[in-house]
Amino acid sequence: MADGEVGPDGMWPVVVRYPDGPVEAVEEADAVDAARQAQTLMVRGPLYGVAAQSGGDGPRWRVVRSVTSACPQDARDRLNSLLWFRAKDEAQDRAERRALLAAVARLETERVDELTVLGSRYRVVRAEEYAGAGPDGIELPRPTDPEPAVADWEGSYRDPEVDDGLVLDPEAPLTPTQAAERLAMRGLAYTGTQFPEDVLRDAARALKGHADVLLLPTSYRVLEYDVDRWSIAGGLHTTAHGARRSLEFGLTWFEPRHQGLIDIDADRDTDARTVVAAGTHPAAGRLAAFVEAADRLRTEHANEVEVHGVVRRICRMRRLLRWGPDGPERPRPSDTDTHPPEQIHPHLDENGEIHYERDHEPPEA
Repeated sequence: MADGEVGPDGMWPVVVRYPDGPVEAVEEADAVDAARQAQTLMVRGPLYGVAAQSGGDGPRWRVVRSVTSACPQDARDRLNSLLWFRAKDEAQDRAERRALLAAVARLETERVDELTVLGSRYRVVRAEEYAGAGPDGIELPRPTDPEPAVADWEGSYRDPEVDDGLVLDPEAPLTPTQAAERLAMRGLAYTGTQFPEDVLRDAARALKGHADVLLLPTSYRVLEYDVDRWSIAGGLHTTAHGARRSLEFGLTWFEPRHQGLIDIDADRDTDARTVVAAGTHPAAGRLAAFVEAADRLRTEHANEVEVHGVVRRICRMRRLLRWGPDGPERPRPSDTDTHPPEQIHPHLDENGEIHYERDHEPPEA
């Protein structure tokens, strides 16, 4: 098989590169240690995003909307917004704007998973999210995972966007542990009686139609363990510090309101810290545990805290896309949506004018 060609079994050749320099060598050794400790794989389920391919990209696709949506329609809506704003802000003439708005019109009424606009293919893509688990439970951030030189806890800090600028390249060289993970995950599929027949059927079909996989960058998520199960307590972050910041805000601001310990209509600056410092609030004693856990996140860079019997952990999450001869997998027929296609933005005409009044016209009899 020549370089750059997919094999008859739908598999791309895996090119292995060795660590470049001492830092990458330590990261690779850390990955080997984590692989040895992993005892099981925990699959959370599918996530969705949008990728694009233009002439000259070869087998590569560019992620233009992060692979973080909980259902396919969320990703379609984000593609709708991407094209609408391109029509509003970037179209060079009426012909370009018409082409973009025609795609928007389809996305408002149809469950479209791929369309071509102005020479670029846009595809809603499907990934599986999973994590390794060992003797201590779901994997925590590794010592060699990137951390800011100075941990910023102020409101102005922004974590890099998930999948920002990511290029999906099946030919990209991989480190030995990345190559091993890619090869091991090719056979990942749903099995067992707990899944409906259509889900199992689509999973088996995906193994044949999209036989290879591509690994997406590591991300981090806050998970909660309460009673006897883990549940999601936040979105994906590109760094463990971003997840810690999210958890710290949750402990000091969101959870006290969610649990009724602080009035939901209280001033935005009111949080568990200010209430405990004042010492006069009837819930100050219970809120002190939230503050103590939040302080540990700041001072110890803790990856796990427990408050009133609920464990909250920063977990190291992985994602993969199934990959076929024509690129990344689309949503499966058995995947479910939480809402139908709909109009998201005001009517934009081919001259670039926005007509808000059209959104409020009564329907014809």
